[in-house]
Amino acid sequence: MKTDTVAARGSGAVRRALEAELRAARARGVEQPVVVDVGGGSGGWAVPFASAGCLVTVVEPNPNALATLRRRAEEEGVSNRITVIADDSDALGAHVPAGSADLVLAHGLLEVVDEPRAVLDALATAVSAGGAVSVLVANRNAAVLHRALAGRIGEAQRLLESAEGIVTGDTVLRRYDSSGLTESLVAAGLEVTLLQGDRVISDVVPGEVREDELAEFELASAKVPALLDVAGRLHAIARRA
Repeated sequence: MKTDTVAARGSGAVRRALEAELRAARARGVEQPVVVDVGGGSGGWAVPFASAGCLVTVVEPNPNALATLRRRAEEEGVSNRITVIADDSDALGAHVPAGSADLVLAHGLLEVVDEPRAVLDALATAVSAGGAVSVLVANRNAAVLHRALAGRIGEAQRLLESAEGIVTGDTVLRRYDSSGLTESLVAAGLEVTLLQGDRVISDVVPGEVREDELAEFELASAKVPALLDVAGRLHAIARRA
């Protein structure tokens, strides 16, 4: 069934931005928008987009994640709209034609790849002239703040001073702040048209907070500059300049 609702994981602000891109593609006359999810894992976004009538390509090397993706796609009856590329993100250009994607997702990817600039260049090449690239990354300021609030001041200090925003034992290779993310996207020939926070307070509020109140606050605070700079993750929508 064709719909512009993407009932996937992530904050309401992220989901709303992606649904807007889906509507924009259909407004351009694209009946089945092409979505490329790089590092798409077990299909948290791919399956909902396929359910919304999109043609989705997932580039993911992890066989366990792909097995889960295939099972979820079969359960939802959308296997025929999802193409799986069992390869690393740096092979994107070999599998996805240049300018073919209406929307390219790179969520939780730039923090873990060896060459983020090469990945960004590939994303920029894959997206169509009217399409968009959606990037979701870990926020270094949030990591500093959360450790400081937990009393781990020395670790917070090291994170603050680290060029890549990491400390020994981290599971990521780098974290971004809003200026660093913007600069990286611009360097790849992309223009940032939306920058917002994801999980602005979700990682620090007590567990007894009502989910509906939290969701409403997250949506309202996502674009507030002072708050997005300390959000757990940063979300950007960018287009070919």
